[in-house]
Amino acid sequence: MSDLYLSRIRNWFIRSPPAEWIINGLRETLIGALKQGPIPRHVAFVMDGNRRYARSHKIETIEGHHLGFEALARVLEICYKCGVEVVTVYAFSIENFNRPKYEVDGLMQLAKVKLEQLIQHGELLERYGASVRVLGERDLLSDDVLEVIDRAVSTTKNNKKCILNICFPYTSREEMTTAIRSTVEEYSKSSAPKSTPFSQTRITQKIMSKQGDKSENSESGDASSHTPTESDDNEDSMSSTTTLYPDSPSRVSKDGSSNNVTIYPNAENITAETIDKHMYTADCPPLDIFVRTSGVERLSDFMLWQCHQDTQMFFLKCFWPEFDLWHFIPVLLEWQWRQKKKAMEEVGSRQRVKTA
Repeated sequence: MSDLYLSRIRNWFIRSPPAEWIINGLRETLIGALKQGPIPRHVAFVMDGNRRYARSHKIETIEGHHLGFEALARVLEICYKCGVEVVTVYAFSIENFNRPKYEVDGLMQLAKVKLEQLIQHGELLERYGASVRVLGERDLLSDDVLEVIDRAVSTTKNNKKCILNICFPYTSREEMTTAIRSTVEEYSKSSAPKSTPFSQTRITQKIMSKQGDKSENSESGDASSHTPTESDDNEDSMSSTTTLYPDSPSRVSKDGSSNNVTIYPNAENITAETIDKHMYTADCPPLDIFVRTSGVERLSDFMLWQCHQDTQMFFLKCFWPEFDLWHFIPVLLEWQWRQKKKAMEEVGSRQRVKTA
């Protein structure tokens, strides 16, 4: 008896009314217990193992991806019931375009079908107030796929409680490149904070003046014979200015004409927070949990910027189509335990500071 046959028997039994009632009751009880502790605000999933699951069960690769999308629906409901605000999933890497054309075409068609289902039967997203956002390089997608994506995003845009980020097609390097490009464009505009304006004419005159002063002083043999004038003081004070904000008035000469001034962006104002505001996930909370299935322990160019010092990573051995509440419970319990341990350490640290 094949594994696929046993799996279908098990699924048939689980979906029978008595078993379904018992399992749903147990699920609700477990989720209610989990909600008593801290809940992560943002969870990311690398949905890995669809193809290997298909091969191990001797089914078509595209069927493995289909089961993977079903697993996503289960995971979303679990996360939203627990109180997670943002779920980000790695649906398709830019690198996946290197796969066989028939598989890429099948994935694109599958994505269209599933997004259509979200539009037509969006009870899950409506129930939890989740909006769909598709993050990635739109230029790499065909018009028919883009049309479905735009409808899915538009249909759910008024849902404000939760977010589903679908990274498709996506890599972190491309996201960071886009963010840096947007930052440069923003800081090149006149509305951004600017550094000191320098008039090319003024710079030339100042250099010539300094050189002339040195020449005269050297000829007279007395370097201290030049007495600073009020005009010199004014010029020096103007040259020593370090910052000019956007609301500052332009410098105008006594005859009413403005100086020909070149204004350069102040790169010192660019920080990590500046770049973060231009990332695809700019308005999302920090990433709390990173989960990857199939036993592979690498990030695969996913959420490299969003993974920070407090992000906790979990690499599970199950394939993505197998992922369910029973796999998520240990992840969430360990995350909660680490959060409580961290809180206790912070309390202990504050107490030691007080007694010191």
